[in-house]
Amino acid sequence: MALAEAFLKFQLGWLHMHHLVALICFLVVVYKITVLLDKRKATFRSMAAFPGPRGHWLFGHVLEFKQDGTDLDQFVKWAQLYPYAFPLWFGPFVCFLNVHHPDYVKTLLTSTEPKDDVAYTFIKSWIGEGLLVSEGQKWFRHRRLLTPGFHYDILKPYVKLMSDSAQTMLDKWECYAKTNESFELFEHVSLMTLDSILKCAFSYCSNCQTVGGTNAYIKAVFDLSYFVNLRFRVFPYHNDLIFHLSPHGYRYRKARKVACDHTAEVIRKRKEALKEEKKLDRVQAKRNLDFLDILLFARDENQQGLSDEDLRAEVDTFMFEGHDTTASGVSFILYCLACHPEHQKICREEILEALDGKDTIEWEDLSKIPYTTMCIKESLRLYPPVPGISRKLSKPMTFFDGRTLPAGSHIGTSVYGVHRNASVWENPDVFDPLRFLPENVSKRSPHAYVPFAAGPRFVHTRYNGVRSQRTREEVLILCCLLIYLTKKLHWPELCHE
Repeated sequence: MALAEAFLKFQLGWLHMHHLVALICFLVVVYKITVLLDKRKATFRSMAAFPGPRGHWLFGHVLEFKQDGTDLDQFVKWAQLYPYAFPLWFGPFVCFLNVHHPDYVKTLLTSTEPKDDVAYTFIKSWIGEGLLVSEGQKWFRHRRLLTPGFHYDILKPYVKLMSDSAQTMLDKWECYAKTNESFELFEHVSLMTLDSILKCAFSYCSNCQTVGGTNAYIKAVFDLSYFVNLRFRVFPYHNDLIFHLSPHGYRYRKARKVACDHTAEVIRKRKEALKEEKKLDRVQAKRNLDFLDILLFARDENQQGLSDEDLRAEVDTFMFEGHDTTASGVSFILYCLACHPEHQKICREEILEALDGKDTIEWEDLSKIPYTTMCIKESLRLYPPVPGISRKLSKPMTFFDGRTLPAGSHIGTSVYGVHRNASVWENPDVFDPLRFLPENVSKRSPHAYVPFAAGPRFVHTRYNGVRSQRTREEVLILCCLLIYLTKKLHWPELCHE
């Protein structure tokens, strides 16, 4: 009898415990919802000065994006209705002020505001806190340590390495040309730029262009980019636990492992090769330095180098950004030239004249192709490799027209929208390289054309001690690649309008 009574009391106690736990969970959920609703009301108040398109109460503007290749054009359509800026909601609680005018872009990009804590947070688990997403003292320290890696003396030897990678791709394309077989150009260009970045920045010969089958790293990067974009658009996936438990979260982790293992292998082999070397100048005496050499030997004023975690983050960042955005840029350059054979003809003649019978371009020849450079810039204007940039304000920001956004707000620059803003560019959808004649450039705001961003977080190179914008360096490298991609072949078959 006593045992039965004790068991009954235990059951009642356990039942009461369940009720208590349920009550606590209920109160936590109510508190969380209350906080989110207060945040939503505060966001509405902060965006009150900026009218914009009407959104769904739950999904915001996500349903307006069809993922059919027209999403960026939707930004341009809204920009025509709402000058300078307009708010966009991604779900019921996340809102970004989207700016698309040079005067607004200038205010944002000349500030030191950190990257936003939504979209960039989703990529951190992949590439870590490298220069792309780090902030504060960590960013300044890494930037200082990595600056020597952007010196022109480091970059110059890359020309020959890139030309070799491009030539390997061209040899593969010769086979397609003979059979008139069509193929996906971006996949080939991605392999070529990956081959280039591995050779140039990491002195790593992967043979990724000639190994049969689909490259695992390229596929992993494609999948990771897709899942990061998916998390941004699907607001329940903003929660780490929900995304982790979903099928998409499983596939994301699987792809991330492939990408991270690839990076780890590159670092491991270099450390093994440099095991006996203690000073950078001894390495430089044997061969040209690369970006990974700079990373491994970098030391701050306290003689402290990068941790293993920081090293992996910077390598992952440059591995991804060094091949993916460049592949996109080169692919669209070829597309634009295919669509406009009259410009392609001028580029070809200019390039052949610059080569003057040589088979290999040299660094000094890059200044001899101004028209080709203008065509590349115009392609980057129409199809910027990075179509948007976002920040989170740490303090209030007031724009030139007097409107203010409070601290804590999210703000994004639609680079695609800025580059196609009809109030800045005449006939913005028309391919016209002459927009970049010096006399035409001088009439525009420097923030009307920002394919690689601008401002304090902007990466610069040094030549003879003088700082120069990364945009120029990127354009010249793309020029170098384009020379080899247009020297032998014509591209009318790439145009499908």
